[in-house]
Order: sequence, then structure tokens, then C-alpha cells
Amino acid sequence: MSDLDPTLTVLLYSSLAAFTAGLGILPQALSGRLPMRALGWANALAAGLMLGVAYSLLYEGLSDRVLQGGAGALLGLLFVRLAHRGTGVQDLDLNRLDDLDPAYGYQIVLVNTLHGAYEGVAIGAAMLVSLPFGISTALALAVHNIPEAMVQTAVLESRGVRLRHAAGLAVAVNTNQVLVSVVVFVVARALPWLLPWAIGFAVGALLYLLMAELLPESYAQAGHTSIALVTLVAMGIVVALVGAG
Repeated sequence: MSDLDPTLTVLLYSSLAAFTAGLGILPQALSGRLPMRALGWANALAAGLMLGVAYSLLYEGLSDRVLQGGAGALLGLLFVRLAHRGTGVQDLDLNRLDDLDPAYGYQIVLVNTLHGAYEGVAIGAAMLVSLPFGISTALALAVHNIPEAMVQTAVLESRGVRLRHAAGLAVAVNTNQVLVSVVVFVVARALPWLLPWAIGFAVGALLYLLMAELLPESYAQAGHTSIALVTLVAMGIVVALVGAG
């Protein structure tokens, strides 16, 4: 990997993260419709992996640029809030598997598309901290994309979408993750003063998503104790693996 151009490395691993989302159809393909508790655990796993990435970005990337990173985090929180409000997906309930309103299915796809963009910022910024750290971050988000796609697949399948089409949509909603990660890497590499802002933005965006969307849905689907355990274990694994990388 040392002989590979850094921008190509970002493209390769962000693409891997996007394509991994297609594996989110496997539980439904093997077991049929999943119980609500399983979807809650999937959301908790996604939240824990996201929390681990956010913590690792803070620890590895903002040790000496706290003010810029903090301002970037506030910007990220505000941007996500406004983007979700502007697109009508704020406070979206992921429990409505029996709601056949076509608009609801489109909203699920849209909210995951937005998630992919914020995760792309995290990958691009992490790659600039160091390529090994960025690769570990991309792999953590690749795993995160699987349970996130599980929930999307459950919603789409309840509306008659075939599993192979759901797999394609799971990958499609993460293609912007690839574009954003490469753009962030190239721009912040050319303008290094932007890096702490990008890291802060990614942290703020990820924290908003897990606190305002993933964890509340998890609690509603599976209860507090098991959700807390899954989330913390997932976070711990990411912090250990990303730190080791």
C-alpha cells in the first residue's frame, strides 16, 4: 500500500466502505423478516461504531487544535440539523415497517444518503491525519454500513422491494461517501488549515446522528440495557482497532 498514490488509497477504501453496505441484505436473505429487536441491535451497532470513529478522530486529530475543531464540530451539528430539517427527514421514525406510504421509503433512502456524506468527511479527514488511521477509520465505517443497510433493507422489503434491488440501493446511497471523502482529502491536503475544521465537522455530524437518530430508535426497538451494551462494546472495539492501526 505504500506505493499507492494517497488519493487513490482514499478512493479505494471509501469505495470498499460503500460496497460493503450491500452485505446488509444478508440477514433478511437468510432469515426472512427480522424482528424489531434485531433492528434495534443493528441501529445500536451502527451507533457504537460511529461513536468509536468520532472519539478516535477527536483523540488522534485534534490534540493541539481544539478551538478550530470545536468550532468545526458546532458547524457540523448545525449543518446536519438544517440539512435534515430542509429535506424533511428530521425526527424520522424507523419503526414504521408496516407503513406502506411510498414517501416513507424515499425518506429512509434519503436519510442514509445524507449519512453517507458525513461519513465521507470523516474518512477524508482521517486519511490526512495518517493513511493507516484513515484506512482503519474507513474499515470501521464499512462495518457500520452493514447494520445501517439492514434497517434500510427491512423498510424497503416491507414495501415489496426485492433483496437484490435493496442491495443495490444500499450501495448507491453510499456512493456520495466516496466522492466526499476524496474531495475533503484533496482540498484539505492543499489547504492544511482546513483539516481541524473538517475533523471537527465530521465529529459534530456523527455525534448528532447517533444521539438524535440512531440511539433513540434503538431504545424504542430493543430497550435500554441491551442497546447500551451493544453500543459501548462496538465503540470499544473501534477505538482499540483504530488506535492500534
